[in-house]
Amino acid sequence: MSTSVNRWLIGPNPSEEPECSTPVPTRRDEGHGATAPQTGIPLPDRIDRLPRRDAAWPATIWWLGVHGGAGESTLAALTAGTRPCDHAWPIPSTTGTTHRVVLVARTNYAGLIKAQHAATEWAANTLGDGVQLAGLALIADAPGRRPKHLQHLEQVIAGGVPHVWNLPWVNAWRLGPPDATAPLPKEFRALFTDLSLAPTGAPTHN
Repeated sequence: MSTSVNRWLIGPNPSEEPECSTPVPTRRDEGHGATAPQTGIPLPDRIDRLPRRDAAWPATIWWLGVHGGAGESTLAALTAGTRPCDHAWPIPSTTGTTHRVVLVARTNYAGLIKAQHAATEWAANTLGDGVQLAGLALIADAPGRRPKHLQHLEQVIAGGVPHVWNLPWVNAWRLGPPDATAPLPKEFRALFTDLSLAPTGAPTHN
């Protein structure tokens, strides 16, 4: 692997110091990363790849949680016409069909590494024309600021996907299922607007 070419594949050099700073701004303010698979990118080890499943059902967006508890089911419940992928690439059963996929991960170290593996798998151009990666939705794994070395890892990964959305911690969703009538944080609204999705009826607030 040429690290001079594929810098986004390089992991961070985490500091032992538990330093914290302000959250990384959303990528919708900073621009975009890679918009298509690239040549010369090796696949992750087999154990680090996501499974693939035939998907014949229509969906505006497929939410692909790259690990358990990522939040794909929550995002699907909040948006009409979308589906969770059950942690597997949704490969179209019908020739000529393209599925738009958003990777979903939590912002802890394990979640970000899983997101990096999935982004690398897409970038290696082995999924075919049936999968179009729209971006990566990162859902905060805890309230408050993130450690600096996690911010750095997030920035590395962001260079390898078309778009990154940072979504905040919602404490009410820790205590129970999402309430479709409750106000949606503005970051979720921005995600749904960018993807031309209709919320399932939740009002909005700033």
